[in-house]
Amino acid sequence: MAKRRRSQSLDSGSWSNEGIVASPSDSEFDDASFELKSKHFPSKKKNKATARKKPKHDVSAHGDEDERGYAAVPLHAKSTHAISFPQAVRSALLSWYQTVRDIRGMPWRQPYDPNLGPEERAQRAYEVWISEIMLQQTQVTTVIPYYNRWMQRFPTIRDLAGATIDEVNSLWKGLGYYSRASRLLAGAQKAVKDHDGRLPDNAKDMEANIPGIGRYSAGAICSIAYGEKVPVLDGNVHRLLSRFLALHAPPKAKPTLDILWAAAQTMVEIEARHPGDINQALIELGSTVCKVRQPNCQECPLRTRCAAYQQSKGVDEQSLDTLMDIEDACHLCESVPAPVEVTSFPMKANRKKKWHSKCSAKDRYFLMTRRPENGLLAGLYDFPTSVDVSTTITHHEQESLSSKILSNLVSGFSPAPTFHNSHESGDVKVGGTSITKIQPVGDVLHIFSHIRKTYKVLWVVLEGGSKPPGILESFSIQEPARKKAMNGKGTIDIKPQTDQDVVIWVPLDKVMETNIGTGVVKVWNLTKKLWEKSKAG
Repeated sequence: MAKRRRSQSLDSGSWSNEGIVASPSDSEFDDASFELKSKHFPSKKKNKATARKKPKHDVSAHGDEDERGYAAVPLHAKSTHAISFPQAVRSALLSWYQTVRDIRGMPWRQPYDPNLGPEERAQRAYEVWISEIMLQQTQVTTVIPYYNRWMQRFPTIRDLAGATIDEVNSLWKGLGYYSRASRLLAGAQKAVKDHDGRLPDNAKDMEANIPGIGRYSAGAICSIAYGEKVPVLDGNVHRLLSRFLALHAPPKAKPTLDILWAAAQTMVEIEARHPGDINQALIELGSTVCKVRQPNCQECPLRTRCAAYQQSKGVDEQSLDTLMDIEDACHLCESVPAPVEVTSFPMKANRKKKWHSKCSAKDRYFLMTRRPENGLLAGLYDFPTSVDVSTTITHHEQESLSSKILSNLVSGFSPAPTFHNSHESGDVKVGGTSITKIQPVGDVLHIFSHIRKTYKVLWVVLEGGSKPPGILESFSIQEPARKKAMNGKGTIDIKPQTDQDVVIWVPLDKVMETNIGTGVVKVWNLTKKLWEKSKAG
């Protein structure tokens, strides 16, 4: 296996591992702005100051632009980041939503019916739950056919609870992020076992008792299906409310999230009659109108009350002379890139540095294992290998085997259903890293003095995480079936030796200097052609 570490650059630092395994393989509810690089500048705190009236279209209403190209944040009260007239905002939002609710043809989206009984509401909760989990990291147009097939196969939560993981994964095939499917199965089984075959009818209990359901999902399901007045805050609503309130603060910081959750709560509390419709309207508006890069402000029903839109037009909301005490002033917001635009909000997140595959050759590492001191190729190093595999092994089976091999060697790794297309990623994680590529390399035939051996080679690439994955303190290395296995499972349990490590990361330029056999050299020479060809192209 190869892992690589790249030198840190101005915008990011990252590393990845790639591996060779020889076996003798724009989200609907994600805020893309969270993935952009950012600069953080300190906020300017003042004890007391006077907010002076500015001409309506004077750029100075945004604060003077400094030498860095950033506009100073005008002094403003904390109340700026609260929804002042929720009734009017709700009315405009719901009127717009009624005109667009059915446009995208989402089968799970239905008007709230207060006349439904407990069983019918529980069924609605199941339907919304399935759609919400499918929509994570996946576009609506992709989800619709999967949702329809799912509901045909598992029309109720009891039908799902009675399924096997293989049946669930088979129906999920192609959606990616397979851990979502396994969590759905676990959640259904928990609901049937402990909750009489129903999802809890309130967000607090649902989040606490059903696996895989967090605060957002619980809020969406309970507000839509049960009419509970609970908020939602996904990536779309985060972006929408950040602009509506002109909140320019670190987007993942707790004070920022507290403000946004409070604003979302304001939208559904007290006089709100249809909290599910309000939440769906917020999500729909953020997804289709208040987009990350090209918001369609002219179509937005909240435009006249949107603080970011007003600021982009040079309007200073604090149009009256007010004496502001330090306790009332907002010290959370930071400087905004000039000129101020709607897309200046929310503040771009400071991306966590991670490993990545696009790095120089000297920073790439490969995972290798040392064979036992007796037997075939004693003491030599090899790439992680599974022995005595079937000659008819499928690509999917090889992918699954790669996951299993890694789980025996690398810390923080647990086997999980793998993806079926090399462009899908994120399912199988190793200490913060994930498999981003499993590419068949080909077969390598090698004849020992008395053994004919065929390697089926896979190139496995790991990316992500803030540091390289560590090696397990104890691990298992497979040996041929003809050797007696100490644990009875065809593997020998190994503990690292003090004089020479059994599992190591080897730099790209040191692989050929490692003590490896001729067969492994053939595997190496065949595999390295892949990135050499890619580099040449």
